[in-house]
Amino acid sequence: MARLVMKFGGTSVADLERIENVARHVAREAKAGHSLAVVVSAMAGKTNELVSWCKEASPHYDQREYDTVVASGEQVTAGLLAIALQQKGLAARSWLGWQIPILTSDAHGAARIVGIDGSAIVDGFSRNEIAVIAGFQGIHKESGRITTLGRGGSDTSAVAIAAAIHADRCDIYTDVDGVYTTDPRIVPKARRLDRVAFEEMLEMASLGAKVMQVRSVELAMVHKVKTFVRSSFDDPANPQPGTLICDEEDIVEQQVVTGIAFSRDEAQITLRRVADRPGVAAAIFMPLADANINVDMIVQVASDDSATDITFTVPTADFDRARLILEKQKPQIGYAALQGANDVVKISAIGIGMRSHAGVAARAFKALSEKGINIRAITTSEIKFSVLIDAAYTELAVRTLHAIYGLDKT
Repeated sequence: MARLVMKFGGTSVADLERIENVARHVAREAKAGHSLAVVVSAMAGKTNELVSWCKEASPHYDQREYDTVVASGEQVTAGLLAIALQQKGLAARSWLGWQIPILTSDAHGAARIVGIDGSAIVDGFSRNEIAVIAGFQGIHKESGRITTLGRGGSDTSAVAIAAAIHADRCDIYTDVDGVYTTDPRIVPKARRLDRVAFEEMLEMASLGAKVMQVRSVELAMVHKVKTFVRSSFDDPANPQPGTLICDEEDIVEQQVVTGIAFSRDEAQITLRRVADRPGVAAAIFMPLADANINVDMIVQVASDDSATDITFTVPTADFDRARLILEKQKPQIGYAALQGANDVVKISAIGIGMRSHAGVAARAFKALSEKGINIRAITTSEIKFSVLIDAAYTELAVRTLHAIYGLDKT
């Protein structure tokens, strides 16, 4: 039968009752004869609690010890799920990242996976043993220290393990039953998609959709891991199919626009009357890069008097830090004024069908203008475009774009 990886997020394992429900999902697949590796997150809220303890212990904690503390959340869940499966008469054992091992870089708190030896897990399959794996963690081989992969790292763990053991598919169980055309809380007519291309899902994840973590989608695309997003709250005896994330070639009928995403985690910075000379962009953006501040939606407007205005966005959490850096750099940059706003939102339309259709973005610009919504900045790529608008118009803009591209239709 098939070799499967099943991943369950924090809300799916929030307490013992939900862990028992997860065990029923796993038992269903085991009884179908599949070989199973199950990746789990920490119980909902547990990682935040562990992080707060580190901060209380010391505002300037050792990042290596931080990883030791926060990795323990997944360890608890893995052990409890293994016990629940054993109670059902299934052979199961828990695995921590270092036991497999999942080898990573030494960037504690945000490590990247460099290799996985899945042979021990595969050996267990020959004994009908279910591997219950603590997600979000690995080990740096040279130092022997536990590492963590950053927020959402359990998704990355699951897809990487699926690639390492050559799984037939990877099922990401979460608190929603698939990928929707947009957030159903804003647009009640939003529809669950049967299939989404890897590239589309990557854009959606990076542009605000929180169904999957960006790095996990990247891994799935690179290694061509067939991935399903499914709900852990479905009846284990009658689960719904969810959404398949797959190659573009596996999607028979492609819509021009697949989904509308939005991100409130945006802040706008504008530098007025910057000297229009070679090297000025580097003087602005290199210090921000050195401080690990991601910059997006860069817009430059030149005037006739050798001056230019440069507008760009940064994550809201980095807004104050970015302003301080740019104020220190003012003599090197030579701007007249720095203006900022954090009451903005980025709205994006994504679809692989944009490659072969003209005027897709123009329709959006016209529709937004008719609603009285001003666009502050625009960025485009081959399969998406994004606009920056005032946050007060978020819901109106999302509903407008969802409607004009026919996503309301069943």
